[in-house]
Amino acid sequence: MGRGAIEALRADREALVGICRGLGDGDFAAGSACAGWSVKDVVAHMGALFQMAVDPAVLPDTTGLPTERAQDVLVESRRAWSAEQVVADYEAVSEEALGRLAGLDGLDMELALGDLGTYPAHVLPNAYAFDHYTHIRADLFAPRGPLTGPPPPSDEMRLAPALDWVEAALEQQNPAAADALTGALDIVLHGPGARTIRLGSGKITARVGSETSAFVLWITGRAGWDEAGVTSEGDDGPLAVARSLHVF
Repeated sequence: MGRGAIEALRADREALVGICRGLGDGDFAAGSACAGWSVKDVVAHMGALFQMAVDPAVLPDTTGLPTERAQDVLVESRRAWSAEQVVADYEAVSEEALGRLAGLDGLDMELALGDLGTYPAHVLPNAYAFDHYTHIRADLFAPRGPLTGPPPPSDEMRLAPALDWVEAALEQQNPAAADALTGALDIVLHGPGARTIRLGSGKITARVGSETSAFVLWITGRAGWDEAGVTSEGDDGPLAVARSLHVF
């Protein structure tokens, strides 16, 4: 997983740096599609996330906090920074972090990531690729975010590593949903990064169909099934489970 994720992450890192260079103070101050976060806050979040791979000791202590609350704390700690400081930090720390993340490939160890789950070390770059893919396209750019113009591509190179993270995280982050299934649920994805993700085992009792970029929106709670064009067939119980799934 890791090598493809590093390529995707580097591409989105370079795209984001270019995007930021074209923004003014009003753009950075605009509210993103992440509730309570401005465009500047989203970039600060991604910089702080890279800092966790370089030297987490310089960040506020978020031990014991749920992941989403921990990210709020990290963003809050950078809110007084200017947009120029946020972008400069992101540019510097992301370059170092990419080298460190690439070094995880082939390591025979597991990483416990709190409520995200526990994963082989080489999967961590996929989490970063997923985070970048989602925030840039779904939270910064229209129609959900404030930035206009075309976002970076949603192609095979960028989507496949993001979907690899979802596939690795799905059961760990939805244990109650997985336990509630009788039989198997298939999520059939088409488009760049196409695949079938199966939750549960045994006889297939329901199928859900989705385009891959739309899947990222609904699996992260950013769009409902109707908005995302999801198709479904099968038993009501497993379909209700499918609607409840969430990955971050």
